[in-house]
Amino acid sequence: MDTVPLWAQFAALAFLILASAFFAMAETALMAANRFRLRHQAKRGSKQAIATLWLLQRTELLLSLVLIANTLINAMAIALVTAIAITQFGFEEHVILISTGLVVFILIVLAEISPKIIGARYADKIVLPASLVLRPLLSAAKPLIWFVHLFVNTLLRLVRVKPAGTEQEARLSPDELRSVLIENGSFIPQKHKSILMNLFDLDTISVEDIMTPRAHIEALNLAVPVEDIKAQLTTCYHNKLPVYDGEINQIAGILHVRKAVALLNEEDELTVDHFRALLSEPYFMPQDTAAFAALQNFQENKERLAIIVDEYGEVQGLVTLDDIIEEMIGEFTTSTPSATRADSFGWDAKGECLLEGSTPLRDINKRLGLNFPLDGPKTLNGMLLELLQDIPEAPISVKFGQCIIEVVQVHDQAIKVVKLRRPSA
Repeated sequence: MDTVPLWAQFAALAFLILASAFFAMAETALMAANRFRLRHQAKRGSKQAIATLWLLQRTELLLSLVLIANTLINAMAIALVTAIAITQFGFEEHVILISTGLVVFILIVLAEISPKIIGARYADKIVLPASLVLRPLLSAAKPLIWFVHLFVNTLLRLVRVKPAGTEQEARLSPDELRSVLIENGSFIPQKHKSILMNLFDLDTISVEDIMTPRAHIEALNLAVPVEDIKAQLTTCYHNKLPVYDGEINQIAGILHVRKAVALLNEEDELTVDHFRALLSEPYFMPQDTAAFAALQNFQENKERLAIIVDEYGEVQGLVTLDDIIEEMIGEFTTSTPSATRADSFGWDAKGECLLEGSTPLRDINKRLGLNFPLDGPKTLNGMLLELLQDIPEAPISVKFGQCIIEVVQVHDQAIKVVKLRRPSA
């Protein structure tokens, strides 16, 4: 050490500290890096991202490299400071202790804590250039790492720890993926985020939640006079109509209105058999089918409309492909009366809202920000009848949670009109 200039010794010490800081910062950045962003960049041809993913696929080797390098560097730094202290001051114990303590403090501050904080905060900026250095170092240090792992693996076997490669790569569950979407939603346009969140919800709702109820189905009855059928066809709102014989549970098929309109222009006298000949096979679906499964069924069977039935085969409602798509991306602009009603309700200036009793609870929760239960009756009328255990006489008011519900009109054993009052904040 006497032949080495003092400035060179301190330069070597500074280099060791910087090298230790680099390994600590690179290790933290690699562990904190956004793997989804890295995969995206790798698919676009980024060499740095490809190198980073290559390192992340060899986490145990990478950690071994960093620990071996940091241990050697820190030991060399302490040995170098001790040698400098002995060269300059002799074998003075208090000088050696002070110099050793000082370099340990410097290593903790400058080569451990500070670089790791920087690596965690700026992981995505640091990880790409750092990977270009770590990858060749890892390849060069393989013999040393292999030698060290001979002893490590022996120790792990003794304590019955599974060797590397026996566990599958961790994958995100749907709930974890939803959490990632919520936490990082600021990087995604609000409309896109809403669609993705609604897509997750398709597995949690059934077709019963989104179907058009039986009482609101626009259907064609072949048991009525032909003139009535023709009148209904000229004023209907839909392109396809369920057709039944006398009673809604006796579904005969699905009628394409366009074909029927073409039939109306013919001069021959029309009969019910003419319309029956145009019917296509109805597609039935159980009421507890998940909305996402229904979407897959529509795709696989090349259908766009399904009749919803219960466990006894009784018709409960009707669901279309458009209904499911609306659950994902929101409602379409349409001229049907039901859609007009759905779009029209909301809180007025007095904090009140007038609704039909047949309004679905899911629509009320979405539009009014309420939290009515969805695991029981599906409509406001059904919820109130279950709550009151009787058909009430208007006017009557009840309090459900923080919302006051006033029954305004009752007709034909059903609650027709209801007024809601906004809960106080």
